[in-house]
Amino acid sequence: MDRILGIDTGEKRIGVAVSDPLALTAQPLEIVKRDGQGSEWKRLSALMEEMKPARVVVGLPLNMNGTEGPAAESARLFAKTLSRKFPKLEVIFQDERLTTAASERLLIEAGVRREHRRDKRDLIAATLILQTWLDIQSHSR
Repeated sequence: MDRILGIDTGEKRIGVAVSDPLALTAQPLEIVKRDGQGSEWKRLSALMEEMKPARVVVGLPLNMNGTEGPAAESARLFAKTLSRKFPKLEVIFQDERLTTAASERLLIEAGVRREHRRDKRDLIAATLILQTWLDIQSHSR
């Protein structure tokens, strides 16, 4: 089975997670920094080549009432660009409400110092997004 990537998009960083080959569990992969020049696409291309995923699960940051705001619009734009750059890749959205808060809570409980939590938070959020999607898929089989 092909691996699946999970992505948490942000203005400054993109958290990336990857599934195991059986698509049962998600593991943190890396943080891709955004520099405003589009260099993140070069790194994402390298990850796509290395991991050869069949699909990518992109976190969709909905408002608590389920509506879409500017962050969701940004995630959709990212996914559109991703689809254009990698046309054979299936792009799926996963509701990511509360993943950032859950990531922060996990890092605090793990004793990670405040100055180190920012990068790790995006990485954990990507992992939670992917794991949520994997869990939903396993229950629907």
